[in-house]
Amino acid sequence: MKKLIYIYIVFFVATLSAQIKDTLPNFNDEYFLVKKGDTLMIALDEVSVLPKHKYKTASDVNYYYWLRRKVFKAYPYAVLAAKRVDSVNSRLDKIGSKRQKRKYVKRVQKYLEEELTKPLKKLTRTEGRILLKLIHRQTGKTAFNNIKELRSGWKAFWYNATANVFNLSLKSEYSPETVNEDYLVEDILQRAIIDEKIEYQKPKLNKDFISIVSKSRGEMDVEEYKEMFKKIRKKRNRKNKRKKKS
Repeated sequence: MKKLIYIYIVFFVATLSAQIKDTLPNFNDEYFLVKKGDTLMIALDEVSVLPKHKYKTASDVNYYYWLRRKVFKAYPYAVLAAKRVDSVNSRLDKIGSKRQKRKYVKRVQKYLEEELTKPLKKLTRTEGRILLKLIHRQTGKTAFNNIKELRSGWKAFWYNATANVFNLSLKSEYSPETVNEDYLVEDILQRAIIDEKIEYQKPKLNKDFISIVSKSRGEMDVEEYKEMFKKIRKKRNRKNKRKKKS
């Protein structure tokens, strides 16, 4: 009897061992067993690792995060602009009549004016400048060239809602590899994308943005913003002095 029980136990353990060996691990579980001699392949999402920020002074951090807020405010409008340009171009390709094309573009223009003109007018000059550059990044074309291609339908919208408000150039290009402000904007975007803090939309401007950001080794130059704030403070002080005198 004991011999039978012993045989049964051995058989049960052997069967269980075979099951463990032959059964694939459940990848939905938090952990699983990998036995010696096994090879396990797991597909992981690609993650970019950027260099740690290096600031010249402790106060530079404040200027960087000030710009970060500006970028976060402008970027969604650039994403929306890219979506609308793609949508309009796709729709126009399917419309044969020039008259119908003009009607469609006018409808889109009216919608955009009602939807975006007011919020765009609330953007600051810096946010407007960043927006125009990000439009180039996301659409692959400057605001000027987008208007030129879509012609009169979008001309009124972009001139009224963007250039006239900010008194900026619609031909603004995005060059993070050569322009310091554009580099800072790209650094902000790449880190926000990695941290999933903004909506990712593949840019149509064909540049290796990750490499551009990585090459700087985290060096942050915010001197231009320091100078800008110095000028603003001087203007405020002058106004305050005039008010006191009056």
